[in-house]
Amino acid sequence: MAAELEKRWEAALAELKRAEEEPPAGSTSPAPLLALSAELQTAFQAIGQHLPALWQQGRVRQQHKKALLRTLIDKVVVHRVARDQMQARIVWKGGETTTLLIPVPIGTFKDLAGAEIMQRLILERSTAGILDEVIAQELTELGYRSPMGLVVLPSTVKGIRLKHGIFQKRSQSHPRRIEGALTISQIALALDIDPHWIYDRIHNGTIQVDKDPSTRLFLFPDEPTTLEQFRHLRSGQFQHLRFSRGHQDA
Repeated sequence: MAAELEKRWEAALAELKRAEEEPPAGSTSPAPLLALSAELQTAFQAIGQHLPALWQQGRVRQQHKKALLRTLIDKVVVHRVARDQMQARIVWKGGETTTLLIPVPIGTFKDLAGAEIMQRLILERSTAGILDEVIAQELTELGYRSPMGLVVLPSTVKGIRLKHGIFQKRSQSHPRRIEGALTISQIALALDIDPHWIYDRIHNGTIQVDKDPSTRLFLFPDEPTTLEQFRHLRSGQFQHLRFSRGHQDA
């Protein structure tokens, strides 16, 4: 049913495009509106009922989404309301408006709105022995997020907790040394960056690496090229990093 609706919608869009591109015939007066056939009217009505589901399922192609939105939107007004947030005001054909607040990725935790309160909550909950994952979920439900994400990542909680010397395990106070491998903490120390910067990029897919099955840690090859790749990622020369299981096991 969904595939048939999509096919009919494609046909309707194609016919609409042909009608828009067809030049007026011998007159400067506005071209008369074209009447839709009964079949096309039925197709559009059916799409209206099923479009939300089709949109979320990925059955509607990106170019068709853009084409549909262009026919519905009159203009979009965007302005920045804070370092980590933008406001978009959509004016629809017909005059209705929708206002959205859009999170903006930022580089540091301190630039987040409410960073001080968020840090205080993390320290209080961590001191009480609450796990990073639980704290991250609680803060997300309160409306907070990580600098590079739409939710609070456990890595953000962990980074703040360790920065203030709160350890959940005794071994966390001493960096682990694993033969032939570098841990996230060791890379962060070598490059003078926050560990959560690396964790955030692992979670959003920028850095592709698997956990070592025996240590349950993210491990990277202990080679000069590893640090060089991370430097290129920070400078924008690389868009993604990928470390294969073979490299981790080497």
